[in-house]
Amino acid sequence: MKNKQSYLQDLAEVRAMMERSSKFLSLSGLAGLLAGLYALLGSYIVWRVLGFDPAKPVDLVSSFWGIPEALLAPVAVAVGVLFFAAGTAIILSAGKARSKREKLWNPAARRMIIQLLVPLVCGGTLALIFMARGMAEVTVSFTLIFYGLGLYNAGRFTYGEISSLGLINLVLGLLAAWKPAYGLLCWAAGFGLAHILYGIYMHYRYER
Repeated sequence: MKNKQSYLQDLAEVRAMMERSSKFLSLSGLAGLLAGLYALLGSYIVWRVLGFDPAKPVDLVSSFWGIPEALLAPVAVAVGVLFFAAGTAIILSAGKARSKREKLWNPAARRMIIQLLVPLVCGGTLALIFMARGMAEVTVSFTLIFYGLGLYNAGRFTYGEISSLGLINLVLGLLAAWKPAYGLLCWAAGFGLAHILYGIYMHYRYER
């Protein structure tokens, strides 16, 4: 009986070792929660303080480096949200990796980042091109769609829940493209609420 238990334990350890080597498992649920809060705060600032409406036409006469001045403040808020969310994710993931005595930057992490960045860079570039043409109504949907694609791809190299989060953002991005008037609401739901729920779920499932 002891031999059988030992054999099963060895198999479990080998399986866990193979999973750690092929997947990046240091993502922090708290980072997802905080990223969602940052996004909700940013959405509120863009909507309430700046009065931005993606469905309204944008004045193309005055621009800064090709981007209409009316879009500069909302873009700055979005970049700020991205900066704080990415920074928080790096700091908390590094702490989680350190507590598990693992390296933060490993082959699995590199593969995950590549799968995430390719759609993000493509979508960000496309959004800037359409912003320069004053088409703000589609740029909101682009950020959700390409971010969703990146998460869906990255899910192969980390927790599978990331892919589900990506699909949610994809659907919201398509909805924002179909109904531009609800674009900012979709953005807040995808980057904000969905991340908060994801972060809570991940924390209670994997980190407690």
